[in-house]
Amino acid sequence: MTDSLREHADPELHKGEALVEMVDVGKTYGAIRALKGINMTVRAGEVTGVLGDNGAGKSTLIKIIAGLHPHNEGTMLVHGNPTTFASPREALGQGIATVYQDLAVVGLMEVWRNFFLGSELVTSKFPLAGMRVKEMKQIADQELRKMGIVVKDIDQPIGTLSGGQRQCVAIARAVYFGARVLILDEPTAALGVKQSGVVLKYTAAARDAGLGVVFITHNPHHAYLVSDHFIILKLGQAVLDRKRSDVGLDELTRQMAGGDELTELSHELQR
Repeated sequence: MTDSLREHADPELHKGEALVEMVDVGKTYGAIRALKGINMTVRAGEVTGVLGDNGAGKSTLIKIIAGLHPHNEGTMLVHGNPTTFASPREALGQGIATVYQDLAVVGLMEVWRNFFLGSELVTSKFPLAGMRVKEMKQIADQELRKMGIVVKDIDQPIGTLSGGQRQCVAIARAVYFGARVLILDEPTAALGVKQSGVVLKYTAAARDAGLGVVFITHNPHHAYLVSDHFIILKLGQAVLDRKRSDVGLDELTRQMAGGDELTELSHELQR
């Protein structure tokens, strides 16, 4: 674990504690059923790998936990309390932070500005006088350095960083602002092997700091490197739900590729 994440580890959270629980959660949009009967528990100090192809229901699952869309079937408990978020702000208030695939960053804006985007420090005595720029630069630089991310200039546009570095800035930001649950939406989808490794390293570090991490991906190899539990979605339903100790990478990959359907197809094509 990095020093930064150790500093932000929540002493009130115990490994294995249920942070978010879904019990038979479903979501419909009119006549369209996006999710059905989802049972999932996000625990402190664990990574839940949620896998599936496009249209499997991963995005809908993210939106429900992140407060973008309310579920309309089943129950979601946050810290043990039945909850339906009305907005992402409510989810953030409960310590749930989401790092989306397209990242909520402004490419031409400085690294430190993106680190504090939407949560800028302002002079409390004279709010209209401006932001506490020097303080924000120092905090952003220190937090990134503690995570092993050294930028040439904290004033450089964030768009000049690599994809992996931008993902790590987003992770560092979420941890700094008190996230207890971290949702990562396809964080390695557009990255090469080296940059994916950087993101996976800090995903594991967030887990080791006691956060509950939801790792959304279509890549079973990346999921298997960091996840403690796996859920595979297909057409809005879970077709696999197992602990890491109960499933190997080969089985996970086979199920992601189609599992029994592929076996049946293979038999048909060989006739």
